[in-house]
Amino acid sequence: MSAEATSLETKDRSWGLILIEGIIAVVIGAILLWAPAKTKVDTYQILVAALGLYWVISGILTLVHMFQDHSAWGWKLFMGVISIIAGASILMYPVASGLALPRIFVLVLGIWGLMQGILMLVMAFKGGGWGVGILGGLMLLLGIYLVANWTSPGMGLAFLWAAAFTAVIGGIFLIITAFRQRSA
Repeated sequence: MSAEATSLETKDRSWGLILIEGIIAVVIGAILLWAPAKTKVDTYQILVAALGLYWVISGILTLVHMFQDHSAWGWKLFMGVISIIAGASILMYPVASGLALPRIFVLVLGIWGLMQGILMLVMAFKGGGWGVGILGGLMLLLGIYLVANWTSPGMGLAFLWAAAFTAVIGGIFLIITAFRQRSA
């Protein structure tokens, strides 16, 4: 039996990594939903910074998991590196990301959501758990919505709510999955 880079069989992720990712997702989603931002511009800037931070941390956690579980290492390496590059560029140029390129930003995020959602659904069906499957489904729906409406005016505000709800709900499921995996 040989391990291929595109193989999607997976071992259980460390429950601690799942817990950390779930907590981070809930915190970011809560900030986006209940932040005391006074204007839409402030809220959008919070979104851009939070998304950049989330992508960097998510990319690092994906790379760490790649070294713990070598199955599907090609996909994990690709998603980890892309997440870190995208997050770092957003953090370095938040105004340009938030103001100069909002439509492209939404399209790229939609494509990323599609890829991440499909990968998580496949991993869930290969034994990754129902929490990963639900988060993958939410990411897939978010990606489809963003790709379908990337040219619509006002996508930034609609995206804010969609990303916030996805982060909170997905984070809760990841936290539950982490504790279920720990007790098992």
